Amino acid sequence: MKIVTNRPCFQGDLMFRRIDAVPATGQKSAPESGRHILAHSETGHHHVIESRAADRFIDSMNEFISYLSVSSETTIEHLRDFDTHEAWLLTPGIYEVRQQKEYVPEGFRRAED
Repeated sequence: MKIVTNRPCFQGDLMFRRIDAVPATGQKSAPESGRHILAHSETGHHHVIESRAADRFIDSMNEFISYLSVSSETTIEHLRDFDTHEAWLLTPGIYEVRQQKEYVPEGFRRAED
């Protein structure tokens, strides 16, 4: 298992890096079934962390950016039984999470499977 640092780290279409503080544009979001879903997948293989270990904040100015305030060690898991991405360890601290986007004629959207 790899550890997320202040250098960009990637799991699928997500980029993680340690930062100093959650920006003022971060708005707290609620977990789903005890997890924070960092990236939804149309095929059900979401990227998640356990909600008891962190709070998640969505950037009100950019829907492709969120922040994690991690209070205890947790892992970023990729929920798929096969061809899965390696888990990453988050230690206590603040992290920026950026999701890959793609352009369509209507504008930008989250990258889809």
